[in-house]
Amino acid sequence: MKLNESRILIVGLGLIGGSLAAALRQAGFGRRDSDDAGGGGPVKRAEIVACDPSPDEIALGIEMGLIDRGDTRLAPLVEGASLIVLAVPVLAMGPVMRELAGCLGTAAPGVAITDVGSTKAAIRDCAVDAFGRVPANLVLGHPIAGSEKSGVAAADPCLYANHKVILTPEPDTDPAALARVRALWAACDAEVLEMDVARHDQVLARTSHLPHLLAFSLVDTLARQDERLDIFRYAAGGFRDFTRIAGSDPVMWRDIFVANRDAVLASLDDFEAGVARLRRAVEAGDTDAMLAIFDRASHARHYFESLLNQTSYQAEYQMQAQGKKLRYRVAPGGGVTGRIRVPGDKSISHRSIMLGALAEGVTEVKGFLEGEDSLATLQAFREMGVAIEGPHQGRVTIHGVGMHGLQAPAGPLYVGNAGTAMRLFAGLLAGQAFDTELTGDASLTKRPMGRVADPLRLMGAEIDTAEGGRPPLRIKGGKTLTGIVYDMPMASAQVKSCLLLAGLYAEGETRVREPAPTRDHTERMLAGFGYAVHREGDTCWLSGGGKLTSAPIDVPSDISSATFFLVAAAITPGSDLVLEHVGINPTRIGVINILTLMGADLRLANEREVGGEPVADLHIRYAPLKGIEIPVDQVPLAIDEFPALFVAAANAAGTTRLREASELRVKESDRLQAMADGLTALGVENTLYPDGIDIVGSGDEGVSYGGGRIDSLGDHRIAMAFAVAALRAGGEIVIDDCANVATSFPGFIDLARRVGMSLAEEQANGEGA
Repeated sequence: MKLNESRILIVGLGLIGGSLAAALRQAGFGRRDSDDAGGGGPVKRAEIVACDPSPDEIALGIEMGLIDRGDTRLAPLVEGASLIVLAVPVLAMGPVMRELAGCLGTAAPGVAITDVGSTKAAIRDCAVDAFGRVPANLVLGHPIAGSEKSGVAAADPCLYANHKVILTPEPDTDPAALARVRALWAACDAEVLEMDVARHDQVLARTSHLPHLLAFSLVDTLARQDERLDIFRYAAGGFRDFTRIAGSDPVMWRDIFVANRDAVLASLDDFEAGVARLRRAVEAGDTDAMLAIFDRASHARHYFESLLNQTSYQAEYQMQAQGKKLRYRVAPGGGVTGRIRVPGDKSISHRSIMLGALAEGVTEVKGFLEGEDSLATLQAFREMGVAIEGPHQGRVTIHGVGMHGLQAPAGPLYVGNAGTAMRLFAGLLAGQAFDTELTGDASLTKRPMGRVADPLRLMGAEIDTAEGGRPPLRIKGGKTLTGIVYDMPMASAQVKSCLLLAGLYAEGETRVREPAPTRDHTERMLAGFGYAVHREGDTCWLSGGGKLTSAPIDVPSDISSATFFLVAAAITPGSDLVLEHVGINPTRIGVINILTLMGADLRLANEREVGGEPVADLHIRYAPLKGIEIPVDQVPLAIDEFPALFVAAANAAGTTRLREASELRVKESDRLQAMADGLTALGVENTLYPDGIDIVGSGDEGVSYGGGRIDSLGDHRIAMAFAVAALRAGGEIVIDDCANVATSFPGFIDLARRVGMSLAEEQANGEGA
């Protein structure tokens, strides 16, 4: 909505009000040069007027060109005002609102009112006191921006640019008034969010009010000491950075602490408890406890920085719903040659953190996948009190707390886009003594979790889900679990692993029977940590009540990530590529078996075993592929690799048929539908079935299909598969919504370019961007 006000009245012409006027002027609102110069006479111009108790501030505001006129009295300025912004201190809000209530009848019809106060409950109370209720045309708001400077002289037209403004509308707030206030701040290039009043005050007490309180206290404490001159003379940059905010307006902050007293005191209680924990650790020389606190704080700070900069590390937690989209633009053709190593296996990386945290002793991990999914798992365990060093160049050190050493997190555990993490966490957390909530990004919250919640409930767990069995999962702690015999209706390594992890805490045996073989990383790693896991035929089982002992882990390269380059080399004439140190677990090699059946020139070299997991170098060269009927027994062994295999099928001679793969419909997207739509967009003939697809390949060595535009639906594997498809396309392939590639495969673009693909990424804020 465009800002379309006839007269904006700003009450309080200090830094905040003056900067608002400056930003509006910079955006072109009410400029004098907007008069009609075309000979049609003057046009009635929009105005910015201001009320302030200081005539000098008003005069300066006029001189600076920020306002058209002003007055120290409110009533004369209210007349004809279409939008009123209350930018006075919090404790002055009551008298101002009472005065406004007495003269509001002279304002323009449909006048909208907003404010800039940092404590919303107190200001809402002022509104009720002045008007008898919160008027429907009053939209409470708070710009998260400021400076140590004050007064209109410090007005900054860029103060709100790329900063958040939080609006806290009431249930009966007029939607038109809300839209107009949103337009006001959008004109200042601010990011406008909405939040309820109570939540706003709690969040701001912790993130803004408490830091200011501590900074004032620390500087005051040091300033009282005899050696204060030396303290300040030799203070390092850290002291300067932390205490900078103690230079803020003391009167304003006194008012804020009075107005938001309860929330500030609650946050101060939490802080004092944290300081007490750290003091006890220092007194006792408890290095693990100190490391856990410092490491958790360090990574939380990096997380905070990424949110500010809108970079990839978990940024979608806050930004995805309204953030920027990432698009790939892939030129047709290219070559595939060289020798590369793809990142570590995501499945093993997740499990290394989980089991290392529950083990007794210190676990050293090499080759850890530093993608957002794995980092989210790592951060979740930090929030449950586990000291974790790293990751640094794939190395992570986990100071295990034992089977019953996890602590209750302060809030929901966020696992990003990681379905593996959420499903495995569900089993692990079902046996804990404390309550937990598991949440994820927008993509993950659409995925079904009933397949783990239902059997866990049979074991005695208490789990609540959102509608349709979807996240968030709320898990009640302190429940007694009992082992069960469970026949999985669908082959799923995640469900199997979830139940085995719950079985660690259950009384008796937990047996899981799978209808087809699935990856066995959990069983292998449990055995590596000294926990007995048994297998006979299609059933594996364990008994609860044991313990895990720390063990070193060397994470192999992820065969799922390697698949995109295997297919790239398999379809591109002249290719010759080696993928190093790839995991070839027998439950994961479906892609190797399927490509070999299709005629790929693929050899395994340097086969060996590392930490209980078989690995090898994969050498692949181009050879003509042929369409096949994919063996049903290979489907669960390649379930994550099918998007890339569909691209191989589009370049093979004849038809490739896939059946009994309905699992693909409940991944990050409905991958059967998404791939069928994408292939159709490129001109590849295909027929979709409920549990599979037929793909008719060209079999030519030249161009196999056209270019086109693909919607990846935020699914990293769809995005990467169609990036590979460009190697045999007749035109450019543009792929939308690719940000989640970083969650699964950090460095994909660099590796793609290194082997010979031509791939660029760009920000996409909307159609045509």
